[in-house]
Amino acid sequence: MNPLTLAPTAALPGTAPVAPALNIPTNPAAPVKASQYIRIGARPEKVWAVLTDINAWAAWQADIRKPRLHGKLQPGTTFDWATGGASIRSTLHTVEPARRFGWTGKTFGMYAVHNWVLTAKPDGSTEVEVTETMEGLLARVFKASFNRNLAGGMQRWLHFLKAEAEK
Repeated sequence: MNPLTLAPTAALPGTAPVAPALNIPTNPAAPVKASQYIRIGARPEKVWAVLTDINAWAAWQADIRKPRLHGKLQPGTTFDWATGGASIRSTLHTVEPARRFGWTGKTFGMYAVHNWVLTAKPDGSTEVEVTETMEGLLARVFKASFNRNLAGGMQRWLHFLKAEAEK
């Protein structure tokens, strides 16, 4: 089971509590899905600051154009951005500073859930996991190519994030 889909639970005596779930988990049954990891040589607070400054995404993420956050960084706030020829309207669903960040998005009749989890490591670095699923008619019809493109795009995003956070 993907750890992002776990529901919050109380810890058993002598065990660590299970991290609360993201407000909207990805759908493991979606036709298009990908998950990627990277270790970044920066503390979670620095990675968080870069990742959540949506209006600055285009300055360090070459695949993104015209990002614009419409309000405060909090669940329910929308933002617009463009990537790969698509203009996207997204809505934040999870904003847990230096730990979890997620949004949903809609474009061309597809619905996507995009989630990030930041985990602090003892050496001061951060493990970043990004998971995304896409559903809808186009996602079903172009499943194979969308899966390839999504995985590659996520890997690029992680490498751009790493480069910016490690500056």
